[in-house]
Amino acid sequence: MKTGKYILLAAVIGLSLNSCELLLPDDIINPNVSDETFLNSANAMQAWVNGANRSFAEAIGNYCELMEILSDNYYNNYSRSSQVFDIPRILYTDTDVTSLQRHIGTLREAADYGIGTVAEADASTTRNNLFNLYYIKAFSFILGGEYFRGLPDTEGGEIKTWNEYLHTALAVLDSTWAYADTDEEKAFVRTLKARTYYRLGDKENAASEALASLALSPDFVKQVEFDGTNGVNNPIQEAVWDTWFQPLPRLDFLDPKYFQTAATEQRPINLAKAEENYLILAEACLADQNEAQAKSYMQQLLALVKSRPIQQDVNDQLEERFNGGYKHYPDNSGYSVAASEGEPFRTGLVLDRQAPHLIAIPYISGTSVTEDWIDGTSGIDELLTLLYLMRQEIFFGEGRRVADLGIRMPVCEVEAANTPSAADYLEALIPPFIPSDYGMDDFTMDEETQQVTITYNMNRIIVENKSSEYVAPFFH
Repeated sequence: MKTGKYILLAAVIGLSLNSCELLLPDDIINPNVSDETFLNSANAMQAWVNGANRSFAEAIGNYCELMEILSDNYYNNYSRSSQVFDIPRILYTDTDVTSLQRHIGTLREAADYGIGTVAEADASTTRNNLFNLYYIKAFSFILGGEYFRGLPDTEGGEIKTWNEYLHTALAVLDSTWAYADTDEEKAFVRTLKARTYYRLGDKENAASEALASLALSPDFVKQVEFDGTNGVNNPIQEAVWDTWFQPLPRLDFLDPKYFQTAATEQRPINLAKAEENYLILAEACLADQNEAQAKSYMQQLLALVKSRPIQQDVNDQLEERFNGGYKHYPDNSGYSVAASEGEPFRTGLVLDRQAPHLIAIPYISGTSVTEDWIDGTSGIDELLTLLYLMRQEIFFGEGRRVADLGIRMPVCEVEAANTPSAADYLEALIPPFIPSDYGMDDFTMDEETQQVTITYNMNRIIVENKSSEYVAPFFH
């Protein structure tokens, strides 16, 4: 993977977030400081970690922005950001594909340089510094394994398949574990392992890691932070708060997950949370035909979601669910929404946003699913459909949905020009059951009856195709 000379850049950028800066004698920051000068400076590792964290934040923010519109969660109703991912159309020549791939290489190289060269040079390196860098490296492999068909895993190397990427992620997470000192850190690592085993379809190991994580911390949340004061902004926040993107109407009540209550506020993004472990355990039970235990985990999950904080009194009155875009969306609580033709219309999914109304938004996790809904559902497929709705709602805005839909990106054009083995990975993987021509975002809206019907219930479509190679990894 071609990453170029990102190492020095990451370190220098990190200095802006650190109280200790590399200065010339006249106190002017030197943008061209050499590697040797940097490595021999005070607090080199902390500066490096700051730079790596900035790169990590930007990467996660960009993944969330682009993966949300590639899925059925959001539609790009404005002129900014990708205009083709909604179709979905994913070409290896697309600059967004190149950018997303480059993030992975940048994170891996920054982590490796810090773990090796900087740690060796700086005696003040801490266990927490190394924990931080190892989980960034692990995350680079998780991103590659979940979203791409294959990628190189070294500078200029040959293509590794997504499965190989995820197995490497597991090995890196074992190294990360060695530096995890608190129960929260250990729960974070265990959850990432559960997530990785889940995607590989390894039900036993995924469930084991999920249980181990919950034993360490039943309610942890790990987030990536941004810094509006220093210009480290959350890309998806701009897209959803400034109304470029519109949510699928059945998800209206969760938007905007990244709101703004002050001029420089930049909301964090959830990297991992305890909810994922309950989701994995419930799906494992359904794969084992154990409905009762699956329902028990779903009820425990629901209790956790209900305990999560909600931001009250968010002023979203500039949001008109159109704002000069391409199509109108339901804009008040009088609307009811059906997940697809023939399914029941549900109220409470669309919020009143216009003056004088203020809204309440769950920003860790939220769901429209209730205890009674879980209790009243029977049959493996019906429970699995409900569970995938919970996955969609709980991970809303976090860039996770694309992996559940089985969509994978190709190797980018830059890589293809330099790597012979890339020739077999130049086409995106879009499962045959994924609707084309903006179908995932499509709905009909009757303004007289105030009823909205989503064209495709993608959760039901996932379950209908659970035995395919693309989705529901525990079922094939």
